[in-house]
Amino acid sequence: MDWAVEIEHLNKTYPENHVTALDDVSIAVKPNELFGLVGPDGAGKSTLFNILTTLLLPDSGHVTVLGMDVIADYKKVRSTIGYLPGVFSLYPDLTVEENLIFFATMYKSKISENMSIIKPIWRQLLPFKKRRAGKLSGGMKQKLALCCALIHKPTILFLDEPTTGVDPVSRKEFWEILKGIQQQDITVVVSTPYMDEATLCDRIALIQDGRIIEVATPNQIIDNFEGTLYTLTTNNIFGLLEIMKQCTLPCNYYPNGDQLHIVFYEDAESSSNAFQQFLQEHQIEFRNMKRITPNIEDCFIELVKPK
Repeated sequence: MDWAVEIEHLNKTYPENHVTALDDVSIAVKPNELFGLVGPDGAGKSTLFNILTTLLLPDSGHVTVLGMDVIADYKKVRSTIGYLPGVFSLYPDLTVEENLIFFATMYKSKISENMSIIKPIWRQLLPFKKRRAGKLSGGMKQKLALCCALIHKPTILFLDEPTTGVDPVSRKEFWEILKGIQQQDITVVVSTPYMDEATLCDRIALIQDGRIIEVATPNQIIDNFEGTLYTLTTNNIFGLLEIMKQCTLPCNYYPNGDQLHIVFYEDAESSSNAFQQFLQEHQIEFRNMKRITPNIEDCFIELVKPK
């Protein structure tokens, strides 16, 4: 297969603060795929995106984008990709319309030629086209940045945490826009710290401390969950967490709001009964204990737990 993105044994260290940002990272992205890089802040997502978009040199490893080496062919790579960085990088003193014209001119493209790509997004920005970009809301800023990244009709689009700091409604709209972009034969590679967004991708790579933990479809990751997950609700989650240090059952546990998620690794029914007996002995009041299907966040916690 000719991969849209191919990363082999990539490493990057920042010696000034002794941080290993990427540790032997290997990923391959299919053409026309919506691929997600999912992990918490500091996991290495932005470093990887900076290398993929030719803004940062790796220490070692090999990276190709659309078959082109990101070091040797960096000028060709830049001309064929779109990039939305993690921070707002447009010109705040230019209007919405002026920013779009500037980026189209920079890429030697014409807005009229590629308006069909951005039309669903641009339609929402039209009422604000004379407003300075710096005065837009967070969601509108990201939509403008997306238009500017698409105006030259890239073959692949990189988006580094595009919904961070965006309200829930705009987040949902943004992902609907990404699905529409994918339908126009554009490969989309997006990073996010939000585990719920992972299920919106075709495939995801879970990353933690610069290492790739798992690469698969969201459903495959959930299907491979080891153990049986239960949840219960309590009015004293912090007291329960303290008591849990005395629990000798083979399990893993972690808070989820006012709930406790607990994973049993042996017979689920007998483990559940023994655990409820443990709670009663320690006079912990709880309710609604039930078995649930894990989500991507539960899977991530299980995959990165100490062995």
